[in-house]
Amino acid sequence: MAMRQAEHDPEGSAETVRAGALDVGVIDDGGSGVPLVLVHGGESDRTQYATLRSHLGPGIRAISYDQRDSGITVNPPVPYSLGDLADDLADLLDALGLERAHLLGTSFGGAVVQHTALRHPDRVASLVLIATTPSFALCPQQVGELFDMTHDDRQQAVKDFFVTPEGQAELHNRAAQTLAYRDQGKAGRRHDAARRHEVRDRLGEITAPTLIVHGTADLLAPYSGAVLMAERIPDAQLRAIENGRHAIAMEFAEPIAGHIRDFLGVSVER
Repeated sequence: MAMRQAEHDPEGSAETVRAGALDVGVIDDGGSGVPLVLVHGGESDRTQYATLRSHLGPGIRAISYDQRDSGITVNPPVPYSLGDLADDLADLLDALGLERAHLLGTSFGGAVVQHTALRHPDRVASLVLIATTPSFALCPQQVGELFDMTHDDRQQAVKDFFVTPEGQAELHNRAAQTLAYRDQGKAGRRHDAARRHEVRDRLGEITAPTLIVHGTADLLAPYSGAVLMAERIPDAQLRAIENGRHAIAMEFAEPIAGHIRDFLGVSVER
């Protein structure tokens, strides 16, 4: 596995790894813990999970990475699908020497891991789906409106969608600041991929153990989508975050980390 330290990385711990045909930005906690790959949302990058990973605790090897057109990953400027992003994730597991891993995805990242579970079931130990949907068609028109905004306008607009009023008082602008700037070409390719997401009729084919965590007041990925996934994915577990909005993995990081540890069977060391 050929890796090199990234220059000017905001967290100072990212490296790049050659995965398939791409140079992929990765933050890897390392160690012998249970490998859990954190798959970021459509507008974010590998740094999105700083808050959640701080609550995961020992026994979990948290790995986050930059998808195409994100962060420090280098990819050709060509269109792609969620299936392509799923294949990229399988290539990343190869590059990291992981035969199988647990996959956690939020929002757009949750769509990526759903496609990965369908295309590469033998590589997926389990799924954790947070604030995501089985179909872009279930999303309200506000999602398309956010896509059409400039980066600065989007950061202002998402505050009420991302966190509760109490969360805004505590987190200030931290949730909105997880949105990464992309030029028009990069943003357009990702938005086009998101608009084609549709797996409602294939959810029953997912064989990996699945945990679904969703805010009941999510206005970007409605809670009804989480219920549908729980009904159609065999033996899926659903954990509701009452009144939670779209950025529950940040605002409710501590209880969600507890759900994840319980699901993975990782005990808290005392």
